[in-house]
Amino acid sequence: MGPDHPHFLQTQELGREVAMLLNCTSWSGVGPGLMDAATRGALQAGKPVGGFKIAREAGEWTASNFHPYLATGTYLTCRFFSARKHGLVDTAVRRNASERTAVIALPGGIGTLDEIFEILALVQLQRIGSELPVPFILMNYDSFYSKLFEFLDECEVSGAVSKGEVASLWKICNGNSEALKYLAEFYNLPQSLQ
Repeated sequence: MGPDHPHFLQTQELGREVAMLLNCTSWSGVGPGLMDAATRGALQAGKPVGGFKIAREAGEWTASNFHPYLATGTYLTCRFFSARKHGLVDTAVRRNASERTAVIALPGGIGTLDEIFEILALVQLQRIGSELPVPFILMNYDSFYSKLFEFLDECEVSGAVSKGEVASLWKICNGNSEALKYLAEFYNLPQSLQ
């Protein structure tokens, strides 16, 4: 989903607005597609960015260990997704009540689904957010995840997960304004910051 895709523009705007709202460093996979959009948005906000890049990820510029526009000290290049997931989870955990973090999952492929379900399991097992809650938002642009929700509903019907269990672990947002409103309410931020 490159710069000409509607989700790219939505994600770039979301990256900018979340960085300003939470006044935080934005961390991503710093790869192509929507990861790039989120990174660019945070940079537009004038906020610091960091990331965990996978070597040889899909896309032209990812065949090397170098990022095309980020300084080398702002990201790490990982060989495996497990290292990236560990880094992203570590950056999301709040260490004190004044820190504002969030996990925001965007439309994506197999790697994104892997990361989403790993984080869901960590939230469910209270490894993330047990002391200081961390909002976990799934961006459902243009109903991108509708088939996933149907599958999760079937998991409830079959008894693989308890009724309402998955819904309690994240907030599904269909657009940026919904996500920003949720974050402002979660952190009790004044409406003027939105």
